Amino acid sequence: MATRSDATLKRVLIVRASAIGDVVFASPFAAALKRTHPQAHVAWLVEPGIHELLLADPCIDELILWPKAEWKSLWQQKRYLELFSRIRAFRTLLREKQFDTAIDMQSLLKSGLLTWLSGAPRRIGLGSREGSQWLMTEVVPKGGIERRISSEYLHLAEQLGLDTSDFLPRLCVSDDTEARARSLLEAHGLEAGRYAVLAPFTTRPQKHWFEDAWQALAPRLQSELGLTPVILGGPSDREAAQRIVAAAPGTVSLAGSTRLPEAAALIRRAGLLVGVDTGLTHMGTAFATPTVALFGSTRPYLDTGRPNGKVIWLSLPCSPCRRRPTCNGAFTCLRDIRPERVLSEARAALAATPAHPS
Repeated sequence: MATRSDATLKRVLIVRASAIGDVVFASPFAAALKRTHPQAHVAWLVEPGIHELLLADPCIDELILWPKAEWKSLWQQKRYLELFSRIRAFRTLLREKQFDTAIDMQSLLKSGLLTWLSGAPRRIGLGSREGSQWLMTEVVPKGGIERRISSEYLHLAEQLGLDTSDFLPRLCVSDDTEARARSLLEAHGLEAGRYAVLAPFTTRPQKHWFEDAWQALAPRLQSELGLTPVILGGPSDREAAQRIVAAAPGTVSLAGSTRLPEAAALIRRAGLLVGVDTGLTHMGTAFATPTVALFGSTRPYLDTGRPNGKVIWLSLPCSPCRRRPTCNGAFTCLRDIRPERVLSEARAALAATPAHPS
């Protein structure tokens, strides 16, 4: 269906509830809306926890938290009446806000249902599938230049007639979060611009670079580039992070020690970021931190839009396999990425970066 690009947007709901990396990719959309419709009220529906990435964004007027975990728990406990009551209450909350437009950027049945619950008379879906297309009043087919970061969201913004200048991932950090990050750095004897964030962990093994590769890279970042390696990750990553630290003395592990806003602030102040296809890595692009991103089974983008953002992807015939590896766990697409190649790309990223802010 065709979109009405000349329509005035007054009260807009963005639905992009998860995941961290996808929220980072979608992050420039709110700014594009505000540049084009500065008087519009822009709300973003997101899962609790992930919402912390968006709290400081001045282009987002309101965050609406979708209690997905609570609904899932009620479903698993077969407490269907209570679940139905919670859904009705959430629908009431959304409809009281009188959105004229709701935009489903997640494209799934669950996000389509949330968009429909809003009661917005204009409901726009991006490449809607799983039946969610029947809940929309307009569907914009996915498009854009696939190799460019945030391309599908850029394409949607263009189709809606939004101002897409400087359409790159963007995150904002509050003063309080900056202060907590500074304290954390001071506690570990680290200085802004003098450490390299490592983001080794993500949700699927076929997206992981091997531990021995990180163990080989970390000391060379320190000896050859003068950057102290700092590992970020969640609580479940602590044990793996400690194994890397044990084999690479001088490396600092903060895995499980930060919330998302503090991790973002640490990435903003880093001299370099090296990571796999995970939300923390994509934050490097959002902050224009020198970044080397390692891809194997996935290839969401090759062009970061930043001169100091480098992507390593070996383009093997079997890659990207996404969720269906065919290599029986060999993961050659990542195994064959050598620390020497990563160091070379890191040097190129650093050379393309202006002096780090104080």
